[in-house]
Order: sequence, then structure tokens, then C-alpha cells
Amino acid sequence: MSRAVPGISLMSDYDVYLFKEGRHFRLYRCLGCHPMEVDGQPGALFALWAPNAEWVSVAGDFNGWDPDSHRLYPRWDGSGIFEGFVPFAKAGDVYKYVIRSRVTGETYEKTDPFGFLFECPPRSGSVVWDLSYSWGDGEWMEGRGAKNWLESPWTIYEAHLGSWQRVPEEGNRPLYYREAAERLGNYLRETGFTHLELLPVMEHPFYGSWGYQTLGYFAPTSRYGSPQDFMCLVDHLHRLGIGVILDWVPSHFPKDGHGLGFFDGTCLFEHQDPRKGYHPDWKSGIFNYDRPEVVSFLGSSAAFWCDVYHADALRVDAVASMLYLDYSRPPGEWVPNRYGGRENLGAIEFLRAMNAELYRSFPGVETIAEESTSWPMVSRPAFLGGLGFGMKWNMGWMHDVLRHMSRDPIHRRWHLEELTFGLWYNYSENFVLPLSHDEVVHGKGSLWGKMWGDPWQRAAALRLLYGWMYCHPGKKLLFMGGEFGQEAEWDHDRSLDWHLIAQSDLHRGVFQWVKDLNRFLRERPCLYQLDFQREGFQWVDCDDRDNVVLSCIRFSRDGGMVLGIGNFTPVTRRGYVVGVPRGGFWREALNSDGACYGGSGEGNLGGVWARDQGSHGRPFSLELTLPGHSFIFLEPA
Repeated sequence: MSRAVPGISLMSDYDVYLFKEGRHFRLYRCLGCHPMEVDGQPGALFALWAPNAEWVSVAGDFNGWDPDSHRLYPRWDGSGIFEGFVPFAKAGDVYKYVIRSRVTGETYEKTDPFGFLFECPPRSGSVVWDLSYSWGDGEWMEGRGAKNWLESPWTIYEAHLGSWQRVPEEGNRPLYYREAAERLGNYLRETGFTHLELLPVMEHPFYGSWGYQTLGYFAPTSRYGSPQDFMCLVDHLHRLGIGVILDWVPSHFPKDGHGLGFFDGTCLFEHQDPRKGYHPDWKSGIFNYDRPEVVSFLGSSAAFWCDVYHADALRVDAVASMLYLDYSRPPGEWVPNRYGGRENLGAIEFLRAMNAELYRSFPGVETIAEESTSWPMVSRPAFLGGLGFGMKWNMGWMHDVLRHMSRDPIHRRWHLEELTFGLWYNYSENFVLPLSHDEVVHGKGSLWGKMWGDPWQRAAALRLLYGWMYCHPGKKLLFMGGEFGQEAEWDHDRSLDWHLIAQSDLHRGVFQWVKDLNRFLRERPCLYQLDFQREGFQWVDCDDRDNVVLSCIRFSRDGGMVLGIGNFTPVTRRGYVVGVPRGGFWREALNSDGACYGGSGEGNLGGVWARDQGSHGRPFSLELTLPGHSFIFLEPA
């Protein structure tokens, strides 16, 4: 048995102190594997936290996978950290830690919790890697605060890299990161989306989890290329003026034997009690948020993607499952907190600390919560009692409007609140309006398939839905394929049905409508500037059940305004009167029934003159034609 070279460390006593306090959010700089030279000798420094280990060694390509070749040294301070320099270890070498537990007496082979690159699954080794990269996105990073501001336009394109577009001539493989940089970047420029949100790119052993069963919290998946290849993707998007949002999963992790579970022969990262440490829905481990070292690990992962990969926002998955101790658990199968309540106090404090750190250290970055309950103040600062997120997904809005659009129009008059209820609570949080991947999988069908009627009516209804979405206060998110009316349910093993755009006027019309909506929103501050303030929205009529028509006005700070009107039946309404605050000519800026969108071409011949006859409590009115299943935007000329 031999040893690694002792006495070399990237971790100071102060680092250890912060780590043990749960306040070290840069652990990726001192734990894990770091290639370096020592006295002219190339190699790599390894450092691992395994407090219940009798000994730890590193086995890999550099020592013939001999578990006795390079034993690491335990630090003198009782921190549970083992470290040592291994000569000749170089970039590209695969390695694992070999851990002998002093609790069980068993030996475990584990990948590096701080590994920067993993082997391509199903192989599971970590890879020695240098993260050096020459970034070219300085202009974006300098001005990111203005583009990522809550009063800036956000139209988010949610995508899964493995199935957005495939290469059929090469075995139907997914695009690599650098290929996606060009193709996806150009596509986003064409369609006008401001941000790309990627389903988790963090390394995950099971492709079918879409990345939501993460094991490599510091490694982009090697399925699509190297870390530098992923940096190139982010860099390229930034140069095109497109923000990058990464889905991130601190709520649970898979129990694969090479991963975080039972790491050193004990429940190191997860709770030991299965009532707190095992997730019944996902058959996965739940992090122990009461353990300071685990908080430091997760906080470091969040900071890592903003620091090293220039992420502009993190969308935090399954926040509700973190907040509630009884989430998906029947009575008797969960443990109350120290006050007897159902709130996970450790998770709450972790989320607050993480959000505070990201906003403090990375100007212009946002965090977005996928939180499906009525937990208060999710997107309010921690010092006010909130969780500290910048925004929150509005899951209730998504479910309500999709339920409404699936109804036979003859019944919609009795369910108008499905379209309007979201405005009652709209200003309690900073909401993102998602039409996300979760609604087009597991037998739910596509957005196209949820719409009522024949293909022509489905296309019209989908354009109507998007019109109402873009007029409604809140930032916008659309999952890939929705922008052209993908007919089939999303399948992560195949490409989107791109042929629909070329072969169908209806799908091409939906595609053109989404492009024009993105452009229209970016050019009209009244459609985004006051998304989170009551002054930005007024109903004209939210209770016209006889016609099933909704009308509202969006405002900007400088007095700009846009009138939005949606007709949620297939019946054309002629001579429909809407009150407006200003006289003169009102231009019909967008009409989803336009022939260019595959509609019937009905409308208002470019606009109408306001009448001096008041209506809806306003001094002027417009007399309009509202085509069936249409959404119209008008603005004063």
C-alpha cells in the first residue's frame, strides 16, 4: 500500500470552518479533483469529504485501478476531509474513490461528488478535467442586469437537448453542445425568444429522467460533449443576446450505488430516517438540509453554474417537496419539525441562504421556483420573510387555462373563472406563466391535442391561448414544439416533428403567430414592464359570459397602452363594443385570425376609430369584429 503526496491542500482552516457552518458556497474550488503541478510534477489534487471512512484511496487510469496505490490523508482538524496529490493523473483520466467505512467495515466505489466531468452513462467513473475556457460574452455579462431585470421582456423557450433535434443520418443521435449552439441559437433568434431554459444538463445516470435525477451536481452531462463544449453553447447564446436558464434539482437524488447515497457507509447526504430521507414519488434520496456540510454542498452547486458556466438564472425544481415534511406522505409516515409543524425548517433556511448568496455574488442573475402550492412570499426577499426567489412558476394558471381550452365552447360560459381567477392572486408573487414539459408527457397529450375541435379549430384555439398568455401579466414560458403546434406527445427518444412547419399551413401559421407575439411583446413595454405591479393591468370586461369574451388593457410607465381582446368561442362577434380610455384611431396591431396565421382573415381592416360614446366606465368605445377563437391586440395610433 502506498500513499498520495501529503501536505498539499486548496482548503484553508477558514474554508473548513465555513464548510462546517453551512456557509461555504465555493467548495468546488477546494474539494474534488484539481489538475496542477507540484514542484514541476504534473498530477492532480484530490479532496473528499467522507467523515465516517476508515480510509479513502483514489483508483483510476493513472494507477491501473489499484485501490491501494494512492491512499489519501485525513486532515488533522477532524473535518472528515481526505486529500492528497496524485502524480501523473492528467486530464481525461477516469477515476473513482474507494472508501472503507469504519461503520460497516465494507468498501464502496464512489464517483466524485464534486467531479467536473463523468464518463458517458451507463459508465459511471469521474474524469480528471480542467475547466479553462476563453469566454467571449463580456458584453452580455456587463449588461445582463438590464436584460434579466424583472421589468425586462422574458419569453422563455424551454427545451430538452436530447430531443429538440436529432441527426437521423447518424443513428438518430442527439445534437452535441456545439451543434446545438449554432442550430438552437439561430432558431431562437428567428423565433424571437429572449431566454432558453434547459431541462437539467447536470449529469444523470438515467436518460429517461430528463436530468431530474441528478448525480453530477458540478458536471454537465457528457452525452452531448465536454464541459468546454457546454461553455461554448452558453457563450454563443450570450453573444446572440439570449439568456440561459438552467433547471437545477436540490430536492432529491437517485440512489445509484456509485452516487451520493450511503456514501461512506452512512447516510451522509440524505436523512437516515426514511420518513425524511426517502422520496416515495421518485424512489430517490432526500438531502439532509439540517446538515451544514450538505447545505454547503448544494449552495456550492448553485453558485458553480452561475460562476463557472455563466448561467443567467436557475429554475429550482420541486420546491414544494422541499418545503413540506409531509409532501406525498400519508399520516404516520412523516416526522414533524421541532415545533410540531409540517414545514421543513432546514430546507427553508437553505433556500433563503442560497438565494441571498446568488443575488449578492452574481449581479443580474435570477432564481425561479417551481413551487406548486400556496406557500406565501416565495418570490419575496428573505429579510421580509420570503424564500428569496426572484420569480415563481404559476402552476395554477397553467392548469386552469388548459382545462378551459379543452372544453367544448358551448360549456365555457359556465367556467370563465378558469381564465380569470389567476388575476385575483397575480400580484402575490412574481409569476412566470408556464406551458411546460410537464403538460405534454405521461399520456397528457400535446398542447395541440388539448384544444377543442377539428384541426382548423385546434390551430385557432392554440393561437388564441398564446394571445391570452402574452397579454396576461407575467413572464412567458413555452416548451419546445408548442411554438408550431406539435401534434404528438413529447417523446424524449425522438426529435420534434419539424416537418409540420414545412408541410402544414396550420402549423406554419401557429409558428408565425408565436414569432410575431415575441416581437410584439419585446417592442411594447406595456406588455412586460409592469408585469408584477397592479398599475400595469386593467380589466375592461372579465365577466361577459354570454359571449365568452375577455378584454383588458396593459400599461407601461410612460402611458403606453395595448388593448387585448379574446373571443373564446368559434362564433364571430360583430359590432362588439369595448370601452377605452382614449379617443382617436386604434390600430389593429395583431389578429390571430389573420390569413397569414392560417385563419379566416376576418378582422377590423387595420383598425377602428373610437366613438365618443362611453362604455365599461371609460369615456370612449370601439365597435369591433371579433373572429371566432381569436385574440386581437389594438393600440392607439
